[in-house]
Amino acid sequence: MRAVLFLLIFLFLTTSPVAARESLGIFEGWGAFRDSATPRCYAIAQSTGRNGRSGKGFAAVSTWPHQKVRGQVHVRLSRARSDKAPVTLSVGERRFSLVAGKVDAWAIDARGDAAIIAAMRSASSMSVQSIDAQGRAFADSYALRGAATAIDAAALGCARVR
Repeated sequence: MRAVLFLLIFLFLTTSPVAARESLGIFEGWGAFRDSATPRCYAIAQSTGRNGRSGKGFAAVSTWPHQKVRGQVHVRLSRARSDKAPVTLSVGERRFSLVAGKVDAWAIDARGDAAIIAAMRSASSMSVQSIDAQGRAFADSYALRGAATAIDAAALGCARVR
């Protein structure tokens, strides 16, 4: 319950306008939201830090109807990564190389997004690994219980938006 509260607070503080966002549901550690002003819909979760507490990173799967983008995977890293460090997403037994900026990472293309989401639907956890700006390895972990339902709720939330 504490993780859900942190997630909601984080979302309210990091996007605007706050009034434009509508909750589509909370599913375990994942939330689904619609932002009619943009418009966009997304499923989102915070990473799990030490001792099960919420981490600083988040993972999201978004739909942007006006851009004709569906199921775009986005990860905000908990630390700034080294410029030359690769970012790898591990979902169950599958590994995916991500395209990354300083603190954000995405699938290489729409086909990569689809493969990641398919892996998320059948795995219990995922993690993102890289090396931070100080040269230390780090990993952000996510429980995937509720992810599939949140992803579906977000997709349905924007299904009629044209």
